[in-house]
Amino acid sequence: MDEALNELGQQVAQAFSADVSGFSVALGELRVDAQAGAIVRLLSYLRDEPSCLFQQLMDITAVDWPERPQRFDVVYNLLSLKHNQRIRIVVQADAETVMPSVVGVYSTANWFEREVWDMYGILFADHPDLRRILTDYGFQGHPLRKDFPLTGYVELRYDEEQKRVVYEPVTLTQEFRRFDFMSPWEGAQYVLPGDEKAKAGA
Repeated sequence: MDEALNELGQQVAQAFSADVSGFSVALGELRVDAQAGAIVRLLSYLRDEPSCLFQQLMDITAVDWPERPQRFDVVYNLLSLKHNQRIRIVVQADAETVMPSVVGVYSTANWFEREVWDMYGILFADHPDLRRILTDYGFQGHPLRKDFPLTGYVELRYDEEQKRVVYEPVTLTQEFRRFDFMSPWEGAQYVLPGDEKAKAGA
């Protein structure tokens, strides 16, 4: 299985030598790193080439790496039922990158791209209907970005006097601890709330 995927990776890398920066095989899946400008041509090739026939787009998602200059990985997961293979195309992008829409290649990309826009704020050029799909149309921000606050920016509630739903700025009744993206097993370099009591008792 891995040998066939390695051969496919080499084939794609040769066919798109200027636009594919590398590939790897892990857990029975092929990962190909590509440039944003080539994504439409690359997916069309993978769909139509007889040795590929990745005719199903299973998902489009993204990963946020806020410490990187190109903070986002836009990920396309494809399936070939004919050859029983999976391939993952990964494109790096920053907050200003406008990705080409692939709705013309896979019609299922319509809602997937809307979800990526809604959750991460990544724009898709020439999308037929790019608007929010999971959050409210008046929602502020993009919830799956790692710099998005856990509480959000606004809250909504039903106002009994006005007889309607109202939006208000978030007000916290207690201070939340600051998040530094560090695993709790690494140990914080500061005193966590409540720890000072344990030290005083000792």
